[in-house]
Formats: sequence, C-alpha cells, structure tokens
Amino acid sequence: MAAGGEQQQAHRPGAYKQKNKLHKHGKHRTKGEIGRENKGRVAVMALTKKQRREVKKMDRRNKANQLRRNKKDSVLTEKRKLGSRDGPPHLVVVIALHSGVDAGAVTKILRGEGVGGVVHEDQGVTGAKDSFGLVLPRFKQRFIFFRPDTADLHSLLDVAKIADSLVFVLESTEGWDSYGDYCLSCLFTQGLPSHALVCQGVADLAVKKRTESRRALLRLLESHFPEPRLFSVNSEQDATLLLRHLSAQKQRRLGFRSRRSHLLAQRATYIPNTSQDGTGLGTLSVSGYIRGCPLQVNRLVHITGHGDFQLSQIDAPADPLPIVTAAPRPVKPGRDVEMTDSGDGDRKGDVRVLMKADPEKRESLQAEAEVDPMDGEQTWPTEAELEEAEEARKNRRVMRVPKGTSDYQASWIIDDAEQEEDDHDVDSCDDDDDEDGMMEDEMDGDNESQDAGSECASEGDDDDGEEEEEEEEISSTGHTGADQKYDEGIDEAEEGEGLRRYREARADEMFPDEVDTPLDVPAKTRFQKFRGLKSFRSSPWDPLENLPLDYSRIYQFQNFERMRRRILAEAANEEEGAMVGWYVTLHILDVPPSVMESFQTGKPLVLVSLLPHEQKMSVMHMLVRQHPSNTEPIKSKEDLVFQCGFRRFRASAIFSQHTSADKHKMERFLRPDAPTVMSVYAPITFPTTGVLVFKQRDNGMQDLVATGTLLSCDPQRVVLKRIVLSGHPFKINRRSAVVRYMFFNRDDILWFKPVELRTKWGRRGHIKEALGTHGHMKCVFDNQLRSQDTVLMNLYKRVYPHWTYDPYVPAPLPWVKREQPPALCDIDME
Repeated sequence: MAAGGEQQQAHRPGAYKQKNKLHKHGKHRTKGEIGRENKGRVAVMALTKKQRREVKKMDRRNKANQLRRNKKDSVLTEKRKLGSRDGPPHLVVVIALHSGVDAGAVTKILRGEGVGGVVHEDQGVTGAKDSFGLVLPRFKQRFIFFRPDTADLHSLLDVAKIADSLVFVLESTEGWDSYGDYCLSCLFTQGLPSHALVCQGVADLAVKKRTESRRALLRLLESHFPEPRLFSVNSEQDATLLLRHLSAQKQRRLGFRSRRSHLLAQRATYIPNTSQDGTGLGTLSVSGYIRGCPLQVNRLVHITGHGDFQLSQIDAPADPLPIVTAAPRPVKPGRDVEMTDSGDGDRKGDVRVLMKADPEKRESLQAEAEVDPMDGEQTWPTEAELEEAEEARKNRRVMRVPKGTSDYQASWIIDDAEQEEDDHDVDSCDDDDDEDGMMEDEMDGDNESQDAGSECASEGDDDDGEEEEEEEEISSTGHTGADQKYDEGIDEAEEGEGLRRYREARADEMFPDEVDTPLDVPAKTRFQKFRGLKSFRSSPWDPLENLPLDYSRIYQFQNFERMRRRILAEAANEEEGAMVGWYVTLHILDVPPSVMESFQTGKPLVLVSLLPHEQKMSVMHMLVRQHPSNTEPIKSKEDLVFQCGFRRFRASAIFSQHTSADKHKMERFLRPDAPTVMSVYAPITFPTTGVLVFKQRDNGMQDLVATGTLLSCDPQRVVLKRIVLSGHPFKINRRSAVVRYMFFNRDDILWFKPVELRTKWGRRGHIKEALGTHGHMKCVFDNQLRSQDTVLMNLYKRVYPHWTYDPYVPAPLPWVKREQPPALCDIDME
C-alpha cells in the first residue's frame, strides 16, 4: 500500500489486447476414437483422391484374386472329372508318325494283365479295327483307346478334334517320316490337345547307342514340342507309367470344341422311315459320352462330313464303362442305377428318356434366306417423297454424260465449266512446253517391252510356232531306256497345266494387275463394270451397291462381334440339358443311310452341337498363309477343300489383302510371303477356330496348301479387283506428253477422261484431249516424264465369291509325296 493511505489502481486492458481462443476440453473426439467407433467404415464422399485410388486398387486386386481362384477351381474340377466316375472316360488316340513303327504293339501292351486294368473290348468304337475300353480301379480312372487309320487323313483329323490326349509313336532314329510331318502340320493348325511321345525301337539298339539315340531324338523333338518327354513302352511297367502320365498331365483347352457339346459315337443303329416318301432317310441312334458342355435337345447337331440334322429325343442308358472298386451293393429304390450297375446298357429297363425336343423351340434347318422376287419392286411414292424429288430435280446440276452412266459414276465426271478453267491454265504452260519441248522418236522393240506389255499378236504367234517346231524336233530324237521309264509316270496334260499356271503367276508378279486393251472390242464396253478411284484409301465405295443375287440368300449380323460375345457367354453359362460325362443315346432325324454305312466301315462318327445361327449361310473370311510344303501357284476362285472347325466343305474362294481399311485389293494368286484373306460362301462359324485348306488333285489326292484361322463373318467387306491399263509416252514435253497404246479409238479416250493417270516413276496427271482417231491422247502431268517411263491407269470393280458350296467332300486317296517343281525364276516366260 502506498504511503499516505492511497489505494493502487488495477490495470485495464486496451483495445489491442490479444485474446486467445479458449480450449474446448472434452467436447471433441480424437482420430483414434472416430476410427474405433466406425470400425473401418468410411464415407465415400469423405475420401480424398489418393484414398479413392488406393481403395480402387485394393478392390481390383481382390477381384482379380477371386477370378483367378474361381478359374483355378473350375480347371481343377474339370481335370478331376475327366476319366473319373463323374466325367467322361479319357479318350486317347494312338497315332503312328512313321511307316516303320507299329502303333498296334503299343495298344497290345496296354491291354496286358500286368497293367492292372479291366479291359472292355466291346466298349470301344464299334467297327474300328483297334478300339477298346480300359478301367483302372487303382487309379480310379477309365480310358477309351482308339487307333485310327493314318492313311485316311479325314478320319485322323476328325478323331483328333475331340481326343483328350494323343499318343504319338515315333521311330528311334528319324522320329517321323514325310507323311508324319504332313500330319503334324495339319494337327498343329487344327489345334493340338494334350499329347505324349512314345519312342519305339530303342530296345533293339545296342546298350551304348541307346542314350545317344534318345538325345538325338530329343533335339529333333524340340523344334515341334516344347520340353519333350519320351516314353518307352516295351513292358507292362512302362505302360503303367504312360497311363499315369496321361491321367495326370495338364489338359490343353481348345476353344472351338470347349464351347460346343461334342460326342464320339461308340454305338449306332439305323431305322429307316416307315413313310413311303421316297427320300430313303431314317432315324440314327448314336450312343456315346457327352464332352465339352451340356447338350441341348432343341439345338441342331452336325455330323462331320455328312451335314446338319435335328434331334428328336435323348435317352440315358446304363453306363457301359463303370468304375467298380468293390462288390456291388443292392440298389435302393429311387437311387440312380448308373453308379452301381455293372451290366451293359442294352437292357431296356435301364434306359430312360431324359428329354424330348419341342417342335416350337427346336431350331430350323433352314440355311438360306427366303428369296422374294417382288422384294425389289417399287411402291407408289408418298407426297413427301414427291416433294423431295421435285426439290432435288430443281437443284440438280445438269451435265452431259455418256449413255448408261449411273449417278454414282457421273459424280466422277468433271464439269465443262471446271474443265475450261483447268484447260486455260494448262494451255499457257503447254505453249511454252511446245516451244522448247523435245520430240521423242518412236521407241524400239526393247523399250516397248517395259510398258504395259502391249505386244504384236502376230509376232508372238510366229515365235511360239518356231519354239514348238524346235521342241518337236528335239522330242523326235531317240530316248534312252532310263528316259522312257522316267516319262512313264508323267501326265503331259498336268505338266502343261502346271506350266501355264507358273507363267501366269510369274507374269502377275512381274506386271501386277496389268492387262492389254483389246483391239476388236471398245475399252468402254470391255471394262464397263470398272471405275476409277482418286484414292484407294479414302474414296467412298457403297457396300450395298449392285449386290449379286446370291446376297439375297445369305444372312448378315448387325454387329457380328457383339453377337459372338453374347452367344459364347450364354454357352459358357449353360446349365440345362444332358450334362458332361453322361452316357446318352441321341435320336437323330432324317439321316441318309450313307452315314451308317460309313460308321460300319470303321470310320469315326463325330457329332457336335451347333451354336445358334451356325447352320445359316453367309460370307466367311479366313486369314491364311501358304503352307511351306506347297510350291504350286494357287489361283483365286479355284475349287478348294476347307476344314474349318468341325466342318469340312468344298468352295471357291476369292483372295484379298489383309488390311485395316474399308476396301481390300483382290489378289489373283495366293501370296507365299504375306497373309491372305480367303472369302467364301459357307455356314456361319463363330471364331476362334483353325482353318486347313486343301487342293484336290485330278487323281483324288489332297495337298495341304494353306493354314490359318477364321477371321470374321462380314458380307459387307468390300473386295476390289484392280486392272491396270498401260500406255507408252510418244512425245514428251515439259509438263505434257502424247501417250499411245493405252486406247485405240477416240471414244474410249473420252469415256475414261475423268480417271487419274500415274506412272511407274511416280508422276501423276490426267487426260487433256484426244488426238486423232487411233488412240493417241494428250496428257498433263505434275512433272516432266522420262523416256523409259510407263503411263498407267487404275480401274476397279467389286468382286464376290462364287456360290459353289458343297458340304460333301470325298475321302482323299493315300498321301504320296510330290516332287518339288522348279522355281518360278527357272521357267522361261517366253
């Protein structure tokens, strides 16, 4: 207290005193408390971009793990079912790849008692020369072995399509011969299932040479089979090891068969129709195990090599190849007799009807669309259409065109007013060119051979006559005995046809698409279906213009890829019908007796259930490459044999380039150095599937000429045939030139005047005017021509395949290796 008794005044804060925010203790929650209360639940809107990205990444990873786990489980389930009690028996096909090996010796050892199996000789394929069933109670597996006739290529390929495993029997030193290599090429392209390699003949070698022989054979196998493993089946113990490998090896999934239900006929009966309709058809009952996916009774079935048919019903007889590990117990009422009954399925009490076809839901056999001849007739136009036509008539630009020209062709013709402006500009340049231009003399015969190939016919005939006389003089000389013996096996007609093909292929390679302008027929008449394109890549071409009559018989999808994905997805999720592994009997309607006759001769009978729309005709495109073994030229529109998936047919294909553009150039010959697209009229097949192309000789043999895959189904794929008219520069100025030998009259020059010209040296130009009446014309180019240059004109027209589809292909004769023909460069083009 201050002196004098005065009291001290307290401090009063001013206006600028700092005021701190009070701490609200106990009125908020920490981050840990919030996390514990939410228990991991978070609000999506409250997440940051980084958090959302992390959550999406975790979700994608979890989804991928789930899909991987489900796929792995499905593959394991399918593998465990194969050959087990709940699945179809393991179908094994034994194939000999060398003429010096005996595949029957391998199947004989597999039948031995020391293998530990129960052999069912009557449960193989009826009629086959070497087919039997084998049950191994120790492995709880069952097998069906089938040994086809390797000389019959069709039977070999058909049974390999549905086989679970292939056993290749190899020779100890060479492995396979030329025919074995030919069969391997076909099998690899078609789709090779799981396989095993058996070496025969190693035991006959000396002990010191066995290891060396196996090493040499393994080096040979590495070019065809990755990580090969050889088996020697010389004893029953070796046979047991082979069976264990077949039952446990990884199964290769082939897309064209896994998406379709298929069956190998083990038994078949044929009942002719009782009605006197004169067709000679009947009902074929086929028994076998269902493979691939469930079989629908309302779907169509295709018998390879015989056609498409309908089903009437599906029966379920007793399983003829059960796995019995103990004595059979009495069957309780209501239980399935198939799991315990060990008898055969011929007893009628064991057969029950699984399902019958519904006539309303059953798919139709109609392959072609109904053609309405009145579909293209014009109806009476409406008032709106009349008004539009009147406005279009008033606004239409009138121009003079040749008689018979369509509106589409008239759009390429240059108007007179536009041409006058171009001519005025060009004339000013041509006057200067004429003043200091150079005059070229007529080219001699050597230079004329470098242009379009226009040759004097009389001179060519004289030269050919002289050559024929020389050939006759040479052939009239005496032959030695060896020469006469060599000539006995040569067909002169076939040799002459081959020489003609080689000359055509060589000419097309040297002068692609070049043709000679005819002298006796006007060019505008000869090439009236062709038109010019300013740019092959960007110029429009209507895919619906001037379609042939055959296009009214085919079907077309609005979006083929979308339809393919939808149908394959539905087939993968199918859970109705006769399930995989069931032993069933299919009743097939209206089957010709030739099918049963073929089965009785021992040929395999393969049935496949068709997907929706696969019986309908359309334009199919196949991407192929020429096979290395084929050296003969294959011309477009030749009659070829196609094997596409389960189908085999004959058809005439057109070849075209494989590009991503909307127009594709036609190829006259199958190119050996580039992939080629073959287009044919054929039933629809959904990719993916392998394609084999054969060419049938005159003697009945079939040679493999190309292999590839199915590309798409697209009738609107535009394939253009190009022809090139060539001319020779007669007089050359600075920017203009007088060209001859392209046309031979004035009217043709005026008709093709709007089409652009080009040269082999890269110059571009157009026709300015006709000179005289003998086909000389004045042309203007973007630069001066060279004297050795050739003037070209490209013309195009759309081409379509020929309707020569034939589903019945005769069996080929035994394969014989052909002699290698001479190379193209060794053939005299004169």
